[in-house]
Amino acid sequence: MNLFAIFSFPFMQRALIAGVLVSLCCALLGVSLVLKRYSMIGDGLSHVSFGALAIAVALGFTPLYFSIPVVVLAAFFLLHMAGNPRWNSDAAIAAVSASSLAVGIMVISRTTGMTTDVDNYMFGSVLAMSRADVILSAAVSAAVLVLFVLFYHKLFAVTFDESFSRATGLNVDRYNTLLAVLTALTIVLGMRMMGAMLISSLIIFPALTAMRLFRSFRGVILCAAVSSVVCFCIGLTVSFVCSTPVGATVVCANLTLFLLSCALRALRR
Repeated sequence: MNLFAIFSFPFMQRALIAGVLVSLCCALLGVSLVLKRYSMIGDGLSHVSFGALAIAVALGFTPLYFSIPVVVLAAFFLLHMAGNPRWNSDAAIAAVSASSLAVGIMVISRTTGMTTDVDNYMFGSVLAMSRADVILSAAVSAAVLVLFVLFYHKLFAVTFDESFSRATGLNVDRYNTLLAVLTALTIVLGMRMMGAMLISSLIIFPALTAMRLFRSFRGVILCAAVSSVVCFCIGLTVSFVCSTPVGATVVCANLTLFLLSCALRALRR
């Protein structure tokens, strides 16, 4: 079966559109998060999203619409902890992450049990993407990309030197908050495709891969975006051909590219 035949199926078309947009958003935001050592926030938010969707399923709400405000609020909370010197930020984020998973599991066990819908949100499913999910993903992803481009220089400044940015009068807290909110939105969108357990890998791996190949911020941003989209397309295709979970296959594709970039960097040296 050729590639054109694979992507002739409507569910594969929906998965491709939503997945490319989410992968692109994850890659762009992931560079700033990794450089600021905020990558654990992405992992924490993905676990918060699982707890939120479990509660949504139990209450009969639409999971995405319920999860978005919950995860955005969690982003404010985790960002405050990460920037507060009185907190051990890694431990606090890990505590929130574990607590969210525990709440989600408890709610599931006392209500519907591990249904197919919850399983899709945990580990991702290419068949789970509905037309409404694609429309919502496209709209929110477009908003994330537009905001990132508009505030590119501000995010660049707060990523590399917060102290200098404050001294120049830049509202650092506002742009850190913007970064956290955009990350929260992207993670919620990616749950349907990648699963809450694996979506944070799309934030981390493309940034790490690009940092081994380029030194400039713009070069890293562009490389991360391209590698994330390419790895998603490869992972989606392989998952269809080999009947493997799409989320895990995309992560393996990103891992392979990261290892190749490490080998290439070693050869350069």
